[in-house]
Amino acid sequence: MTSSSRRTNFIVLGLLPALLIYSVFVIIPIFWSAYYGFFDWKGIGEAKFNGFDNYVEALKDPIFWLALKNNLIVVAASVFGQVPIALVLALVLRKSNFFQRFIRSAVFMPMVLSSVVVGIIWSYIYHPQIGILNFLLEAVGLESWKKAWLSDKSVSMLALTVPIIWNYIGPYLIMFIAALQNIPSDIDDAAMIDGATGSRKLFSVTLPMIWDTVKVTIVLCISGSLKAFDLIYVMTGGGPAHSTELLASYMYNNTFSVYRFGYGSAISTLIIIISLVLIAGSQRLMRRNQAV
Repeated sequence: MTSSSRRTNFIVLGLLPALLIYSVFVIIPIFWSAYYGFFDWKGIGEAKFNGFDNYVEALKDPIFWLALKNNLIVVAASVFGQVPIALVLALVLRKSNFFQRFIRSAVFMPMVLSSVVVGIIWSYIYHPQIGILNFLLEAVGLESWKKAWLSDKSVSMLALTVPIIWNYIGPYLIMFIAALQNIPSDIDDAAMIDGATGSRKLFSVTLPMIWDTVKVTIVLCISGSLKAFDLIYVMTGGGPAHSTELLASYMYNNTFSVYRFGYGSAISTLIIIISLVLIAGSQRLMRRNQAV
């Protein structure tokens, strides 16, 4: 057996336990959930096959489409909020002195906190009577802008995008800093010799060199946004009047509140399908833009 074959076998053996665990706890449950999406099942007792009835009911339910619209708002806020902010911060904080390390830690800190804690913090910030946001608006003479941010249907969903963006900038910041630090110094030197500085260097040299990392962050943003649940559930529970309902909370309420496990399984399958479509579309678009 050659050294290359031994190395390959060692890698396969090393990955096998993780692959088995991932298959048992992720891959198999996905197919199991898709299977139960074709049944009328309350979690106990006999599961009655009903074909595509659960999927048809979901697609006819206006709350499902409202939840999908809200999820797309979260996706847009994540992609156009978290990624650009994280990239700008990475460009500013790419060096490793004490001050920049401190700022990195501060930006990453929300990710360390529990989503329940983050939800409680922002609930107090948005509180109509004791919230700091309304207090600041009043202090700067913008009292007319004061709102009940989480109970006003016209602004509640947009208000929730702010803590979502704030909470998840940290991981993308670390990814971008790692990508920027892996750019060979020779390329930076060549760009300076050619006169590429500032924005020209950013768009002609830096971004193309870390484009694969950007695509990974977009995938993580989309997949994470479509399964967003805990933060919004703590802050609003999907209300008022379903104005902040997301697909994950819609699935949770139908599964565990009214015990429609078959219907909830169908919703979870639809979430996976929508996620795959959005991810495939974004990757195709980014490949096309890169080619141009």
